[in-house]
Amino acid sequence: MHFTLKAKFQASPSSLYNAWLSSSEHTKMTGGEAVIGQKVGDKFTAWDGYITGTNLELKPFNKIVQSWRTSDFDQSDEDSLLELEFEEQAGGTTLILKHSNLSKEGERYIQGWEENYFEPMALYFGR
Repeated sequence: MHFTLKAKFQASPSSLYNAWLSSSEHTKMTGGEAVIGQKVGDKFTAWDGYITGTNLELKPFNKIVQSWRTSDFDQSDEDSLLELEFEEQAGGTTLILKHSNLSKEGERYIQGWEENYFEPMALYFGR
């Protein structure tokens, strides 16, 4: 199962990219504690350990690709794949989030991305 979501934020691509890969800023913009490395191969946790993964590909200010799983995944489930693309637009940046390799129950993460990321990020970057 896979899906694509888009959201526009009042921030530059570099601000969004840097915040996603900063432990302190990721924590502030979502409200859940994050510990994130900034290099390919670095592991990360977000939302107080609910989300874990590894940075697979980093193209500064353009793209982040991470393996991604939650504590709700079965041990036998493969990691899912999260791809984030940052497209500069007039007045901000469109974040294109592609989430793939999810189980058939993965559709529930759509609401999670909107409520736990996009809504708090809009408030954080709208300040």
